[in-house]
Amino acid sequence: MDEIKIFAPATVANLSCGFDVLGCCLDTVGDEMLIRKNNSREVKITKITGQDLPLETDKNVAGVAVKAMLEKLNSDQGFDIEIYKKIKSGSGIGSSAASSAGAVFAVNKLLNEPFSLQELIPFAMEGERLASGNAHADNVAPALLGGFSLVKSYEPLEILKLPTPPELRMVILHPLIEVNTRDSRSIIKQSISLKKAINQWGNLAALVSALYTEDYGLLGRSLKDEIVEPVRSILIPFFDELKKIAKDHGALGFGISGSGPSVFAMCRGEEKAEEVKKAIQEFYQEKEIEFDLHLSKIGNEGIKILG
Repeated sequence: MDEIKIFAPATVANLSCGFDVLGCCLDTVGDEMLIRKNNSREVKITKITGQDLPLETDKNVAGVAVKAMLEKLNSDQGFDIEIYKKIKSGSGIGSSAASSAGAVFAVNKLLNEPFSLQELIPFAMEGERLASGNAHADNVAPALLGGFSLVKSYEPLEILKLPTPPELRMVILHPLIEVNTRDSRSIIKQSISLKKAINQWGNLAALVSALYTEDYGLLGRSLKDEIVEPVRSILIPFFDELKKIAKDHGALGFGISGSGPSVFAMCRGEEKAEEVKKAIQEFYQEKEIEFDLHLSKIGNEGIKILG
């Protein structure tokens, strides 16, 4: 096989109570990528559509991730990478992670899979390091593994795939403003009170339990963030009003997706998710704010081969 086309999914990181350690994969929102072998012994970004992103390999997250992987393999095989962006940069739903994870997944397939999906995560994290200054895994892990991922530790890196209750749906609102991940990280406090930390640990543990037991009520009660949300929510137009609307229309929980400005409403069942989506859409249309709006299942498969 000399070329491969893939779907690289968007992701929702943090999920309120799991800053930098928890994320999930979306099923129908994402980018497409075409990667083929070349004879130049170089990794080249040959085409990008949908977003104005650098074609220089060392300035592009996909290029950096693939180079890290090839260096580990001591391989001089070259690749041409085409990226068809559907996820806007700075949207908070894993745009850089989709490119990074998608690129290493595809190259791994073209090289007859020298690495497992778990082993690909550190290479994809190098793309995240370029994008945000921090090699976090809460987007790239679910993109590669599918479903929900929990980062048990970073040193050493240990990532667990968690189960996905089948009725879960995500409504994602992206106000068409850009929030730079690096800037969004810079406003977070570096120390927190023990009381808030205890509350956060409890919510994270309860959320993991809820995923295993398919306890949707407990899942909703666990989607709380006393640490990051109060700071980052001020960057999102009408955040508090959106949260109330989502909850009033039956969402299990509501929070910031990654570093924002996208927000998510987690719902049980397609019908309830459609109701929440409609209410959010009507509210933002009244405010005359440009936005994108998505409804998606959780993507258990992660990255998909298209051809």
